[in-house]
Amino acid sequence: MKQQRQQRYGAGGPLRRVQIGNALSAFGSGFTMPYMFVYVDQVRGLGSVAAGMVFTVFALAALAVLPFTGRGIDRYGPRPVLLAGAALAAVGAFSFGQATGTPGLLVASFLFGAGVTTCQPALATMIVRSSPRATRHRAFALQFTLVNLGMGIGALVGGQIVDVAEPASLTRLFTIEALTFLGLAAVTGTARIPAAVEEAEPARRDAPSGLRALVADKAMLRLCLLAGLIFFTCYGQFESGVAAFATDTVGTAPSTLGLAIGANALTIVLLQMFVVRITERRRRTTAMAAAGVVWLAAWAMALVAGLIRTETMAATVAIVAIYALFGVGESLLAPTLGPIVADLAPTRLLGTYNAGYALVKQIAIAVGPAVGVLLVGSGTWPLYLAAMAACTLMIIALSVRLRGHLTPAQDNVHQLTVVQHPVRELQTAA
Repeated sequence: MKQQRQQRYGAGGPLRRVQIGNALSAFGSGFTMPYMFVYVDQVRGLGSVAAGMVFTVFALAALAVLPFTGRGIDRYGPRPVLLAGAALAAVGAFSFGQATGTPGLLVASFLFGAGVTTCQPALATMIVRSSPRATRHRAFALQFTLVNLGMGIGALVGGQIVDVAEPASLTRLFTIEALTFLGLAAVTGTARIPAAVEEAEPARRDAPSGLRALVADKAMLRLCLLAGLIFFTCYGQFESGVAAFATDTVGTAPSTLGLAIGANALTIVLLQMFVVRITERRRRTTAMAAAGVVWLAAWAMALVAGLIRTETMAATVAIVAIYALFGVGESLLAPTLGPIVADLAPTRLLGTYNAGYALVKQIAIAVGPAVGVLLVGSGTWPLYLAAMAACTLMIIALSVRLRGHLTPAQDNVHQLTVVQHPVRELQTAA
C-alpha cells in the first residue's frame, strides 16, 4: 500500500521536506533581496555604482558555478550539492550583513549568489526523484506557489525590520536569512531522497556526457531558447522594466507598485492549483503558448496605462492588472517547464539538464533588467512595449513549434490518454 501511494503521489516525507526547503529559501530571498540595493547605496553609503557592481557579481556567480553544479549532482547526488550550496549561501548572507566596504560586499555577494544558484538545480532534481511522472507537474506547481508565498511573506516581514537609519537592522536581516539557509540544510539536506531510477537502455560508451550531451539534444536546445525568451520577457522585466515604466512613465506611487506586486503573488497563490487541473488535461506546449497570449494582454494593458497616464485612478488599475496578468501566465508555466526538462533529461544527466536550464534562466534574468531599464529610462517607452510584445509573439510561435520536437509523453499527450481512457470505459459500461 505504501509503495502504491508513493507511485501515485510521490515519496511523501522526502517530497514534503523538499517543498518546505523551497519555502524556506524563498522566504530568505524575499527577506533581503528587495533591500540589498538600499543596504549598499544608503545604509553603507557606497553609492549606486557599488550597488550595481554587487548585483552584477551576484549574477556572475551563477554563471561561474552552474556548469560544475550539474556535474556534481549527476556524480554525487543532489543532497551533498544542496548542503554545499546552503552553506555557501549562509556564509555569503551573514558576511553581507557584516561587510562595510565594497571589496567585502563583492566577496560576500559572490558567495551568496553562488550558494543560492547551487541550491536551485539540486532542489529541482530532488523534486523529480521524489515524485512520479504522473504527478510531477503538481509538485513543480506547488513549489512555484510556495516560492511566491515565501518571497511575499519574507518581503513583508523584512520590510517591518528594515530601518535605513539603523544599520544594525539590516545586519539583523541578513543574519536571519543565513539562518533560513541553515534551516534549508537541516530540513531538506537530511531528507532521504529516492535513488535515481535506472534507465531502460544503458547509455553507449561513446555517448556524449555532461554539457556536450545537452548541446547535442536539439529538443533541449529549443526549450532553452524558449525558456530564455520567457525569463527575459517576464521575469527579467517584472521588477525592473515594468517597475521603471510604472513609476517613471505612468507616475505610479511606490506604494501602489507594492500593491501591484502583491496582486501578482496573490493571483499565483489563488490560481495555481486550479490552473494545474486545467493544464494536466492539455499539451504542455499549449499551456506555454497560452501563457504568451496572456502576457500579450498584459503588454496591451501597459500600452493603455501609458496612453491614459494622466488619469491617475484608471492608470493605477491598469498597472495592477499588468502584474495580475503576469501572474496568470506564470501559473500556466509552473507545471510545464520543469517537468519537460525532467522528461528530456536522461536519468544519468538530470543534474546537468537542470543546471543548464537554471543557467539560461540566470542569463535571461540578468540581461532583461538592463534592456528594460535602458529603453524606459531613455524615454522610448513605446519602443520598449513593442519590443516586449514582439518577444511575447516569439514565445507563442516557439511554443507551438516545440511540439514537433517532443514525444507525446513529453508534451503530456500520453498522460492525457491515460486519464481519459477509464472515463470512456465507464461511459461504455453505463
